[in-house]
This record gives sequence, C-alpha cells and structure tokens, in this order.
Amino acid sequence: MSTWARKNLSEEGSVPVAGADGQAGLASPRKRADARRNEQILLEAAAAVFVTSGVEAPVRDIAARAGVGMGTIYRHFPTRADLIIAVYRHQVDACAEAGPALLASSGTPHAALTRWIDKFVDFLVTKHGLAAALRSDQAGFKALHAYFLDRLEPVCAQLLDAAVDAGEIRPDVEAFGLLYGVGNLCAGVDGDPRYDARRMVALLIAGLRKG
Repeated sequence: MSTWARKNLSEEGSVPVAGADGQAGLASPRKRADARRNEQILLEAAAAVFVTSGVEAPVRDIAARAGVGMGTIYRHFPTRADLIIAVYRHQVDACAEAGPALLASSGTPHAALTRWIDKFVDFLVTKHGLAAALRSDQAGFKALHAYFLDRLEPVCAQLLDAAVDAGEIRPDVEAFGLLYGVGNLCAGVDGDPRYDARRMVALLIAGLRKG
C-alpha cells in the first residue's frame, strides 16, 4: 500500500482490494467503459482542485469534488505522482484534440490558431505546483516534457500551416518556437499582478499576421 494512501486511511476506513484469490478477473466491456468514465471524472476533479489549491491538495478535496470515496482514487492512482502525471497527460490530450476541432469550426485558420493558443495559455497558467513536480527525479515526471511536445507540436504546426496556406500569417514561424515563446511569456504569470500574460501572448499572435 502506498504511503499517500496509508496516511489518509483514517479519513475513510480502507482501500478496496482484490478478491480473496488475488485476481481481479476479466472485466466486461460495460465495466471497462464505466472504469474509463470514472477515471475521466477523477482527472477532471483533480485538475480543478489543482488549479485552486496546487498539486499538493488533500486527496479528500479531490474525492469530494468527484463525488467518490478516497479509496476509489487510490485504486486508480496508487501514488500522488501517478495522479499528477495522469492529470497532466489528460489535459495535454484535451489541448491536442482541440486543435483540429477549432480548425474545422472557426471562420479562419488564424482565428482557430488564436483560440487554440488561448487554450494552451489556460493549460500553462493553471498548473500550480506542476513546475516543481516536473523537476523531480522520478522517471514519470521526466517523460512528461517529451509527451507534451509529441502531442502539441504537431497540432500547433497544423494550425500554423493552415494559416500560412490561407495567406494570413508569415511563413517563417515554427511550431516549437511559438510554443516555447508562449511558454516563456506565461512563466512569470504569478510573479507580479501587473503582468498580463494573456495580453502579451495576444500581441505575439497578432504579430504573426502578414503585412
């Protein structure tokens, strides 16, 4: 049993365990779908709590927001690191999946790019405590940066290419450079209340326009 689960047991009672034979058995398609749906609910609840309280928020707060017992969280995520990594990957995936959808629904590719970068900024500025977690020596955290780039760089490139093909933006901007630049603009968001990262990012995106 993990330390993070053990130290909270007194608040709920116990962590669910496998059957007497130690085997979980083969889950039905319905149960697997339910498990995936429950995990999504947990991830969304954890992400919301992390925004307000940071990644060290009490597990009971996450459980309360998700409407589940704490044992359910421990069963899905045996350690806090497992939960943080899963939340991060979940939100990276959501940001990546938004790109093609915005390109299909927006009036112009530049509008889609602008809306997607705004979502990317949302992702960056709400990761309270994640930067410190990513500096951990744990292998799972080390892999997150590569996952981030693998998922988001191609989406950003797709949006940039579409805007270039439409004659809306200059053609000499690479996806990696844009993501890196936006990330740097958002890095000081908590340093001074006078600093408006969103405004600076908006100026950067406006500067991509041709002419």
